[in-house]
Amino acid sequence: MEENTNITDNEITKETVVNDMPPELKVAGNQRRDTEARWYVLHTFNGYETVAEDNLKKVIEKYHLEDRVLEIFIPTEDIMTEKKDGTKMIKTQHSMPTYIFVKMIYGDDIWHTITRTRGITGFVGPKGRPLPLSNTDVMKMRLERKLNTKVAFEVDDVVNIIDGPLMGQTAKITAVDAANHKITVVVNMFGRSNKVELHTSQVKALEK
Repeated sequence: MEENTNITDNEITKETVVNDMPPELKVAGNQRRDTEARWYVLHTFNGYETVAEDNLKKVIEKYHLEDRVLEIFIPTEDIMTEKKDGTKMIKTQHSMPTYIFVKMIYGDDIWHTITRTRGITGFVGPKGRPLPLSNTDVMKMRLERKLNTKVAFEVDDVVNIIDGPLMGQTAKITAVDAANHKITVVVNMFGRSNKVELHTSQVKALEK
């Protein structure tokens, strides 16, 4: 039976973060190492999400952990903002401040290496015990979405935007990033053409 580790942004609290290894993990006989990669949540200082990500990448390279720490993800969202002069623009911001998501083959042997990375305060989990996200949370947060299918879009394709602040608008693709399942589109907003980067899951091809 899969352990219930479902979380939401409201359920993740600082109380679940412990920056000192739990006593049970210090016992030699209790040393743990996963056999497959799973997604974990790390807590960071507010506003230091990107800094923590950059520092973690340096630590991974320094200690040759590329085969253990496979992906780092910071949740973001696009919002519509308005300047003082009334001009509207799209701004990208962190949707879950102070948290970053890491896909890794966890083991207690790298606990200190991860938690001592500058900007990271610890793992999110009960009593500081790192627990992987459930498959339900992984799917809900679309952490694996870029691995699902081959990109079916091409430059000059016209698409409907079905998710985000531009939902309902039609756009033309100007660039395709197949590796990350992202596209750049041109959207007409406020009487001018604007380039916006979207995930392929946010658009749908127009029926021909």
